[in-house]
Amino acid sequence: MTSALLIEGGQLSDGSRSDILIRDGIIEEIAPRIEANGAITVDAAEAIVLPGLVDLHTHLREPGKEDSETVESGSRAGVKGGYVALSAMANTSPVADTAGVVEQVYRLGQETGLLDVFPIGAVTQNLQGIQLAEIGAMADSAAKVRVFSDDGHCVFDPLVMRRALEYVKKFDGVIAQHAQEPRLTQGAQMNEGAISAQLGLKGWPAVAEEAIIARDILLADHVQSRLHICHVTTAGGVEIIRWAKARGIQVTAEVTPHHLLLTEELARSYDPIYKVNPPLRTEKDVMALREALADGTIDIVATDHAPHPGESKECEWQEASFGMLGLETALAIVNQTMVLSGLLSWEQVADRMSYAPARIGRYTSHGQKIAVGARAHLTLINPTQSFKVDRDLLASRSRNTPFHGIELPGVVTATIFNGAVTYQVMS
Repeated sequence: MTSALLIEGGQLSDGSRSDILIRDGIIEEIAPRIEANGAITVDAAEAIVLPGLVDLHTHLREPGKEDSETVESGSRAGVKGGYVALSAMANTSPVADTAGVVEQVYRLGQETGLLDVFPIGAVTQNLQGIQLAEIGAMADSAAKVRVFSDDGHCVFDPLVMRRALEYVKKFDGVIAQHAQEPRLTQGAQMNEGAISAQLGLKGWPAVAEEAIIARDILLADHVQSRLHICHVTTAGGVEIIRWAKARGIQVTAEVTPHHLLLTEELARSYDPIYKVNPPLRTEKDVMALREALADGTIDIVATDHAPHPGESKECEWQEASFGMLGLETALAIVNQTMVLSGLLSWEQVADRMSYAPARIGRYTSHGQKIAVGARAHLTLINPTQSFKVDRDLLASRSRNTPFHGIELPGVVTATIFNGAVTYQVMS
């Protein structure tokens, strides 16, 4: 007896309405009305059915920092947010800079079984920016790593960055750069500008991000390799990436949900919940990021989900850790900032949050169009229903969401991974 799942009456991202029959993890039939006796049914009459979301930038903290998050708790947060694949950043303890550590993270994801966890390998040993990590061994490991990043740290040495870009060419990998010139951001606490001066907090200039973006684009062009820019935050950075794409340079870029919505004005509260790396920028920057995501200059939305224990955030601003949670609220924020504003259609959301991140990460079983024969990774969202974010009801182990108490539009009603319902809102 084969297992069957029937999604009834959902609206596809192109606006059509269909039933979807799934058997043994594969989409078997799509039609206006399907009869499937004995199938488990999911009512999608009020939902838009999207290809399962893929996050290219997640901090799952395991191994070593399990008080913040584990692969299991992060996976539960992921499916609650509609994700079927997460990319686990390398700044764990020990750092994911060897085949052994990335395989450990990969297997923890397999054991949890709620979604796919793809480890991201470090570019340099212990994230120190000096010696390249075991890039080839990680690529050849069971985890088949294709994305490498020292996220949280910039690969600041141009020679090391060049070598990394050259190295990953042999297996079609990509270097994901955290663009932050370290000498320009020593002790920086928030965006550099009038507000940082008023608050007496050391400023983080936009040029510190833009200088690295420009340098690395030129390096990627020189060696003809793939470069991905993590969490772009400035209007100037957008213009540099736009310039590069117009010249056919192999660069892709991401924006986080919080940088699409929040601004530096929130730092006036001195609440460390708003302390994030890179920092919240100006309203002008936010608008530039939205336009860039709409026109494709920025390729994807990535959460930069960064869980921290309470003591790391419930302290003075200068002592607090950088970072915010993102997995459980990302799709609703994209709905609010991009769909309801008319900047993106749902088909474009599918591209920015599923097709494109899977393509950049080379995750071949993800980011597929909803079609007969495709693997059944699906996300159902009711775009007209809203919810109030409650940090105490989050699936994450941490509580550092900047959206606590805020009403957001768009409720993920079900997540389907390999044809199995891994999350569902019970009516």
